[in-house]
Amino acid sequence: MQRCIQLASQGRGFVAPNPMVGAVIVHNDLIIGEGYHQQYGEAHAEVNAINSVKNTSLLIDSTIYVSLEPCAHFGKTPPCVNLIVKTKFKRVVIGSLDPNPDVDGKGVSILEMANIEVTKGVLEKECKELNKHFFISHKTKRPFVFLKWAQTSNKLMNDDFKQSWISCPEAQTVVHSWRSEHQAIMVGRKTIESDNPSLTVRRVKGKNPIRIVIDPNLSLKNDFKIFNKDSKTIIINLIKNKIEGDIQFVQLEKIDTVSILDLLYKLDIQSVLIEGGKETLQSFIDSNLWDEAKVITSPKTFLSGTPSPEITTKQTSSSLFFDDTITHYINKNS
Repeated sequence: MQRCIQLASQGRGFVAPNPMVGAVIVHNDLIIGEGYHQQYGEAHAEVNAINSVKNTSLLIDSTIYVSLEPCAHFGKTPPCVNLIVKTKFKRVVIGSLDPNPDVDGKGVSILEMANIEVTKGVLEKECKELNKHFFISHKTKRPFVFLKWAQTSNKLMNDDFKQSWISCPEAQTVVHSWRSEHQAIMVGRKTIESDNPSLTVRRVKGKNPIRIVIDPNLSLKNDFKIFNKDSKTIIINLIKNKIEGDIQFVQLEKIDTVSILDLLYKLDIQSVLIEGGKETLQSFIDSNLWDEAKVITSPKTFLSGTPSPEITTKQTSSSLFFDDTITHYINKNS
């Protein structure tokens, strides 16, 4: 199962809103096949693992390990549980059940009805952690919300209210890695106007997240970087619904944290990294609509600037990262 998790993690950033899944096939204590879900809309882990086996006559006497319950419904691909039954595996070992109502327990029932031995809950905690975005989204009916900001040692987000680099270059690379792990990244209008960020993945290999900008009155001019073709951009506003190339304008009756997350959930966005300014970040903290936060604190100090958000949740961990300190928070009450 540990190998399943290792394989599954290779799909990070490429399979959402599907979960990351790995599968390993064992015959007489030897691995004879393995696979993982590589790309959204393409073959699932079980299919890739079965297709990797050279001597298919061994499958009927083999065990297939899967980090997540095999799917039992038709989506982009046929149900994997049907293929497992057809292949006549003697045993299936599952890491965690699938929280998707279309699957939850149904895959196990089909396997047991086919007289296939099923073992559940192997490394369950680790398997759920792997797909925490997927699990939270199905549980809460909203995206997994990850907050991030950088601050000076005296808790300011900029120098005299002007754009300024706070974190060290190495920490900036880590931020790009965080971006690659989420389907979307969100900021407010003021962040675009003050920093003109690209909101893309450049320092690491990975897929650019969908860019989401909160611009109620459509004040932004189209010469900012978020209007380029590097990634799709969604502009949340109060005025219009329209698609212009890679830019999608989405009108809401009111713009608040609940309405925004409800919209993203309807758009099938399973996780969002919020990198916005203090106002945007604080609104999600105050409404208790966040799941994790990571704060990068630099040894630098500024005389004046925007105060950083206030978070009262007890920190989970804190570690020195080159010149900076990264503090991790988990909202257990979200």
